[in-house]
Amino acid sequence: MRRCHICEERGSGWDRIAASIELYQLPAPSIRVSEGQTIVTLFAPKELSKMDINERTRAVYLHACLRYVEAESINNATVRKRFGLSDRQTAKASNCIKEAIEAELIIPADPSAGRKNMKYNPYWAKSTSSFS
Repeated sequence: MRRCHICEERGSGWDRIAASIELYQLPAPSIRVSEGQTIVTLFAPKELSKMDINERTRAVYLHACLRYVEAESINNATVRKRFGLSDRQTAKASNCIKEAIEAELIIPADPSAGRKNMKYNPYWAKSTSSFS
């Protein structure tokens, strides 16, 4: 498969998928593992208001993962940009962040930071040093 240029070995596929999903503001993919196989479902464009809670939390989590591998954390402004929200829609972005925290998919990068300066990382990044 590699010699036919159907796949590659470097492992950059997920990063490219996540970057494309972010760029086109698509819902995050659904990933299921069952009986030795991985099933990935990609979704068509959907407005934030039409996404259910699982789609929103997956999108925020994927956003946090992508930013983390780029040595960045997420915040309200990056979530607004991710979903194509205006600067006046901070409450919607805050709600998406809150849902992802409650689903235990993201955690504060610095729990002692003030509310306006709060940044978040994927839950698995808690044992590593945080990025600014």
